[in-house]
Amino acid sequence: MPYPDQFLQTKLQERIDGDFLRSLSIRPGMVDFCSNDYLGIVRHKLLHSFMQEDDRHGSGGSRSLTGNSALAEETEAQIAQFHQSESALLFNSGYNANTGVLSVVPQRGDIILYDALSHASIRDGIRLSFAQSFAFRHNDLQDLEDKLRHHRELFAGSIFVVTETIFSMDGHLAPVVQLVQLCEKYRAHLIIDEAHAIGVIGERGEGLVQSCGLHERVFARIYTYGKGPGCHGAAVTGSARLKSFLVNFSRSFIFTTALPDSAVRAISAAYRVFPNMSKERARLQENIQQFKDAALPFEKLNSSTPVQGILIPGNIAVKSMSARLAEQGLDVRPILYPSVPKGLERLRISMHSFNTEEEMAGLLRGLAH
Repeated sequence: MPYPDQFLQTKLQERIDGDFLRSLSIRPGMVDFCSNDYLGIVRHKLLHSFMQEDDRHGSGGSRSLTGNSALAEETEAQIAQFHQSESALLFNSGYNANTGVLSVVPQRGDIILYDALSHASIRDGIRLSFAQSFAFRHNDLQDLEDKLRHHRELFAGSIFVVTETIFSMDGHLAPVVQLVQLCEKYRAHLIIDEAHAIGVIGERGEGLVQSCGLHERVFARIYTYGKGPGCHGAAVTGSARLKSFLVNFSRSFIFTTALPDSAVRAISAAYRVFPNMSKERARLQENIQQFKDAALPFEKLNSSTPVQGILIPGNIAVKSMSARLAEQGLDVRPILYPSVPKGLERLRISMHSFNTEEEMAGLLRGLAH
């Protein structure tokens, strides 16, 4: 007899009734306009030649026990050198890195100010913290300054400002220069998630903060490797003191099995590959610009990044549009409420360096019709 789990059905039914029940799917053989493989590193298997036959596919324990390795420490040194940081610490995913930093670095009595469109991993990390938290309007520097001024006047404790460089659902760039200036003015610590910027922004794909020359003025940067770099895991870069603090207090680092050698070597290989993909970054920008310039009968996201999209309000409508594109061999996924606010449902369209002129034409033709 199946387990009596009918108590789960109430919440599932809410999603069924609202047309936002998630399910897993595979769409082989379709034109990719949905993955985060912006440079084609996964598609073209560019990291495979760096793998070694004797790499372990398990690690046997956490980094603080038996899971540490010379390869992990060498890769962290490689990451820190590339990002011009004093240190780097590997985490198993970007989600683990964000929750691992935000749950323990801000202390009870501290203040966290975060962009209202921050990723779920940032918000979950903040929920786990004992600090008070307040959202500021998306990319609204005046609203942020008002909140910084208000909280700085009340107490002299630590204030943390948290944001992303490329927002994963809207594709907007954070105004990092002004953010750094505001944090310095009000003695706040800036934490920035570079998940969708690494590999894509900068002459060598170093990300937005570093390409603007601001890396020494930011408290912590989080780099996720499951997007542009084409592998798995993440790293937090910052001071040696920050690394020591995370090794001692970050629960998502301490109480999890370490990344296996195969995953760590892939990260190391990615840093040998994506910095040299200037042609792919240029081609990616051409595709982005072509999409931005196209006249379509929908409101487009105001984005200059690989995260593009069009607004189609209503879960049913946007799912229908995605299905029609799938019939034409185009893999474009819908983003539904409640992942985005009601009325702002959209097709999230990922641009890639490998999308051909024919594929771009097919996408624009499908959307226009």
